[in-house]
Amino acid sequence: MSGGTLAHNRISANTLTGLRDKALAQECEVLPADMRIKVSKAPPYRYADLVVVCGQPIIESVQGLDVLVNPALIVEILSESTEAYDRGKKFVSYQSIGTFREYLLIAQDRPYITHYVRQSDESWLRTDIEGLANEIELVTIACKMSLREIYVSVEFSNSND
Repeated sequence: MSGGTLAHNRISANTLTGLRDKALAQECEVLPADMRIKVSKAPPYRYADLVVVCGQPIIESVQGLDVLVNPALIVEILSESTEAYDRGKKFVSYQSIGTFREYLLIAQDRPYITHYVRQSDESWLRTDIEGLANEIELVTIACKMSLREIYVSVEFSNSND
């Protein structure tokens, strides 16, 4: 999302920073929001807030632009204007990517993450994690990350955390 809020940018930076070394240890890489992702159900490509690719990135040229073909983990930071799309059509479109295994939807207005993991039968297991004292376990890069780490310096208007 171009021109995101301060909270959006802090969450993005915190998540990228927190995942970087953990991803590298698993031979994966965290890429920021301007990496285009090839989505066969929504051509020519889409943007996510963060994307993790494991192994060698596969890049195709689409309209002369680099487009990532093999994302494993996709992160979206929700806003009022994008939440329904990110949870609905965009998620359904992403599911057409064969390498896509894990999806994080991170709220800006409270410490809350919706986590989806693709199962062996191609269904998606949903887990909701709430509260700064909790953590999320990312199977793609075999690590845990606390919500406190993700939400560093983010202020909430109506939070008990």
